Amino acid sequence: MELKLASPEQVAMVYGRDLKPSFPPSELKPLANIRAMCREGCYRPWCLFDGKEIAGECFLWLGRPGWALLDYLCVAEGRRNSGAGALMLDLLRRAEQDTVILVESEAPVHAPDPAMAERRLGFYARNGLRTAGYDTDVFGAHYKTLYLSAEPLPDRRLMEENRFIYQNRFPKEKYDRYVRIPRDPAEGPIRQVPWNED
Repeated sequence: MELKLASPEQVAMVYGRDLKPSFPPSELKPLANIRAMCREGCYRPWCLFDGKEIAGECFLWLGRPGWALLDYLCVAEGRRNSGAGALMLDLLRRAEQDTVILVESEAPVHAPDPAMAERRLGFYARNGLRTAGYDTDVFGAHYKTLYLSAEPLPDRRLMEENRFIYQNRFPKEKYDRYVRIPRDPAEGPIRQVPWNED
């Protein structure tokens, strides 16, 4: 199997087949936004190919050079529990070896399925991701922050780049309303709303 960038048609196919059934509206960008970000050069739609078949996808939202956010990691339904997710992360690490990759994974305390959220965090830990010392709140979804890097990095630096990715995409009013980096537990949660760019 190999990791390759998907064509616009392949992105649309895996969006409908894998992402739409797997992510809630507050976490799922509209396909039109993903397509626009690909055209703008700030998005890399990596897919795991087994011959001509796509076994999964790990889409990167690019920040400043050397920084990215793992926007989606998803394994096709028939390929789950086969090691495809771990393989994708390993191949992504090699393909993006000069990039620090930030990851937002649902915090079990506020997840609809806390056990699944715990399993996801365990999966990332087993695959070499480091846990940052801050959480985020994006469109009402509470996330633990992890990152893929050869070296440990200070939270201050991670937060700066994490903020930049969102601030570079959203107008200030929208960022201030829907994004909290870091999340302050004393403020209470943001109401969950669908991911959008109106």
